[in-house]
Amino acid sequence: MASDPKADLLRYLRVAREAVLWKLEGLSEYDVRRPMTPTGTNLLGLVKHLASTEQGYFGDCMGRPYGEKLPWLDDSETDPNADMVATAAESREDVLSLYARVAEFADAVITELPLDAPGVVPWWPEERKYVTLHVLLVHMIAETNRHAGHADIVREAIDGEAGLRKGGTNLPEQDWAAYRARVEQVAREASGRA
Repeated sequence: MASDPKADLLRYLRVAREAVLWKLEGLSEYDVRRPMTPTGTNLLGLVKHLASTEQGYFGDCMGRPYGEKLPWLDDSETDPNADMVATAAESREDVLSLYARVAEFADAVITELPLDAPGVVPWWPEERKYVTLHVLLVHMIAETNRHAGHADIVREAIDGEAGLRKGGTNLPEQDWAAYRARVEQVAREASGRA
């Protein structure tokens, strides 16, 4: 069966985006915003960060600026994590709508340009900053999946909801409390040997 590399990569990016968004479904406004790690990782912040990142890589870096100003990117001098948290004034709908618009923009850029189209990532080291659309697409798939993993853990910590994607959790049916207790016991036994 023949494969279209660009279509394959775009499909993987879209699947990763869907995985991140699924992790917000059914949660309260508080739960999508609450910091679940010592560094403040939160679900809505991950979505805002991914929107910011995609518009930068597929927009500015490919010479196709995104038409909408993202003011928190200008505030990075005062708050380097401004893209990792939705402010109280930014609604969930605002952030999700932004991500949808950025995804549509990015998909159009990806569709229009060949994989070998040149780009520049000014914040990367000199030896790596000259890139192609292909490199940025692979990078964004990795970035989105990395944050989907963060979202997996954050969501599980909030309400126990776990799994790969809606309708296909990829987890076996089992007593998770008993399994966790077994893993804890193994950890204790192994630590006693150290």
